[in-house]
Amino acid sequence: MTKVVLGFSGGVDSAVSAELLKKQGFHVLGLYLDNAGQAERQAAVEAARQRGIELEVLDVHALLEEQVCRPFRESYLRGETPNPCIICNPSVKFKCLLDYARRAGAEFIATGHYARSKDGRIYKGHPSNDQSYMLCRLTGEQAERLLLPLGAYEKSQVRAMAEELELPSAHKPDSMEICFIPDKDYISWLESRGPVPSQGDFIFHGEPVGRHEGIYRYTVGQRRPGLIEGRKVYISRIDPLANSIELALWEELFRTEVIARDFSWLTEPPTSPIRASVRVRHTKWENPPCTAYPQGDRVRIVCDEPVRSPAAGQSAVLYDGDRLLGGGFICAG
Repeated sequence: MTKVVLGFSGGVDSAVSAELLKKQGFHVLGLYLDNAGQAERQAAVEAARQRGIELEVLDVHALLEEQVCRPFRESYLRGETPNPCIICNPSVKFKCLLDYARRAGAEFIATGHYARSKDGRIYKGHPSNDQSYMLCRLTGEQAERLLLPLGAYEKSQVRAMAEELELPSAHKPDSMEICFIPDKDYISWLESRGPVPSQGDFIFHGEPVGRHEGIYRYTVGQRRPGLIEGRKVYISRIDPLANSIELALWEELFRTEVIARDFSWLTEPPTSPIRASVRVRHTKWENPPCTAYPQGDRVRIVCDEPVRSPAAGQSAVLYDGDRLLGGGFICAG
């Protein structure tokens, strides 16, 4: 029987993924990445026991600190808006799955992401809950060995399957927080880990109009009420060197050109411009056609239609139709 190592948290997505993989004839081995508390770990162990899944528990606190938590904090202090899941997936989650698969002699790895995989390629999942954006920086080997059993389903369908299987997780709420900041207060988390930038100026059209409380508290695209009487203004740029935050009107937030650094391709890297579509944030609706110009490890992306307030540190992700091509980190404008 072919073995597959499944990222298993005991939540509805991983539990239903396990059952779908079993139905396809796989021998499912679970891997729980332990970075929370005893209660969460015990819940995963109990869920695996109930479903007859052999579960490996791996303490990833140190690896997560090195690969995700420290870079996450450093990115915010540079005036960026990082996405920790995109950082974590290739360097922690999928790395650990693949390492365990090698030790266990498993041919495949799997997760409960809402995306599709086939023959080493990754595609968008169901439009209502597509998560392919989060997989943009996987390595070629990770993608080649990846199974994504939930890719064709909506979340409501997965919950219905969980109810039919009488899984305890059927009505468990979705986890929306950053896993290493469970109370969602990322500002306090950043402040607890060392010095943070001090107050500075809000700048509107070249003139100071107020004071901010530290660049790490803000992100590009946020509205800042009360600064300009009778006008709605938004954060358009964060300058860590000047310790200032630039403001703009809504119509001034849109850009047609984005530079993505450290671009990671899931295809053979192109040597000439290609046509694609791009996402500059994890949204379902903003995916304009574009031309991508490779420039070493960077890609200059020129959109056919302007995109709203691309934020430094977020990912610009390219697609060919539904196929995921790769992604890189947006550079400051």
